[in-house]
Amino acid sequence: MSLASRTPMTAEEYLACKARFSNWGRWGADDQLGTLNFITPEVRRAAVALAREGRSVSCAHPIQTRGVQPDERRNSNPADHRMRIGATGSSDYIGLSYHGYVNTHIDALCHFFTGSADDGGQLYNGRPLSVLTEDGARSNSVEHWRDGILTRGVLYDIPALRGEPHVTFERPVEGWELEAFAAAHGITPRVGDAVLIRSGSDAYWAANASTPMQFPPTCPGVAGSALEFLHAHDAALLSWDLMEAPDQGFADHNPIHSVAIPHMGLPLLDNANFERLSALCAELGRYEFLVSVAPLVVVGGTGSPVNPIATF
Repeated sequence: MSLASRTPMTAEEYLACKARFSNWGRWGADDQLGTLNFITPEVRRAAVALAREGRSVSCAHPIQTRGVQPDERRNSNPADHRMRIGATGSSDYIGLSYHGYVNTHIDALCHFFTGSADDGGQLYNGRPLSVLTEDGARSNSVEHWRDGILTRGVLYDIPALRGEPHVTFERPVEGWELEAFAAAHGITPRVGDAVLIRSGSDAYWAANASTPMQFPPTCPGVAGSALEFLHAHDAALLSWDLMEAPDQGFADHNPIHSVAIPHMGLPLLDNANFERLSALCAELGRYEFLVSVAPLVVVGGTGSPVNPIATF
């Protein structure tokens, strides 16, 4: 496997990349940031300079309450939104299980393990699973990202590259396609980038409305070779509208999650909405921008709902 040879990742290569792409110890034994360490002050300043037009766009879906998405095939565990209307004002309560395939969220580094407790599984940077308690995670949790994520974002618009409405099961997004898209648009991948991969989620679900959204995933997405691209260019963050493709011949159902989070220390921002961003990139003729993400400060949390903002 290599980006140059344009060959899909084999099962053996997938297993090997867990050690090959590992960042354990790279930033010291106490590290809680993972690949967010790549976002230095210099990287932030360069990213801010990309905000030239003063135009911003959200990359989030609405929180998926039953009112927003009533179809149980797409929203089997809807967010709970309750209103209280008083004489002089209103308030509300919202509760949600944000992990999964519906709500836009970021995964903390305690979300995926290297394996189960029975086979010696660990968290990123070699931390034991015993740090996970019913009261939250005592390490690798989302509050360590309270200062936010501010860096250069690059949208890799694969349907636009292929001239198709969405990617397919037969042709998941390969790492060399990310390189091809960058080359086609004069983009040089940089250390500390947020890599945003558009697979065409809206178009896929519009054409497959009767398909339930469930685990293991029932939609196409990104191939394992994308891991090599992320590692080779020291990406800080991966965000996507469709996650990893199923049935790649690997033992793990979520192969990119299972390498990126516990081995690479790479945060994943799942279920993004890139439709408006794609349109704005095409209008402006550029696919790089300032991206900002502000996770909630949930002490011990395994992640957070987020509203990523791209600014041009």
